[in-house]
Amino acid sequence: MPSFVTNQEDEQDVAGFCRKFGMSYRVVSIGPILDRFRSIPGFKESRYVSGNLMARIRMTLLYYQANADNRLVCGTSNRSEYMLGYCTKFGDNAADFQPIVHLYKTEIYKVAKEMGVPEAIIAKAPSAGLWEGQSDECQIGLSYEEIDTSLVSLDKHKGRPASTTEEKVLALVKKSAHKRLYAPNLLVAQQKSCDNSPDY
Repeated sequence: MPSFVTNQEDEQDVAGFCRKFGMSYRVVSIGPILDRFRSIPGFKESRYVSGNLMARIRMTLLYYQANADNRLVCGTSNRSEYMLGYCTKFGDNAADFQPIVHLYKTEIYKVAKEMGVPEAIIAKAPSAGLWEGQSDECQIGLSYEEIDTSLVSLDKHKGRPASTTEEKVLALVKKSAHKRLYAPNLLVAQQKSCDNSPDY
């Protein structure tokens, strides 16, 4: 689902990945949908607004397709992104099931290599592709190695940080807690009792 900032290399990588693993795929540009939002009176353009809007448009299209074909939407969030809240609410964090949410980002690289994911994909800088030149690690301000090491340590020490990096990671975890909770209702108590994520 390319937008005006999607580069050709990403589109080629998607096509190559699908061919390698025998997956069918379809290209649906979200550009025309974004343009319709821009026609809203008083629309405010910013990286933040446009980035979140793109993520939510993509998820809407995925759910449309899932409904039309009687399928489920598979999420791609990993534990590192989940704990830091590095996702868009009702965008890329919305899914019917999340098969890799228990794996840290650094573990995802190991799984990808084991599966034979093309090296060009593994080696490229992680990016949500929300604007030109955007990368996850630059936006977060930490490498995934630092993030994962900190999350493992915080989990081991019951949320007590042992370094300034762990303090920064902990602050991000706490700030994004709302993204890991349902909207306030009777399900909150049930969710708290079932959620096995650490409560820092």
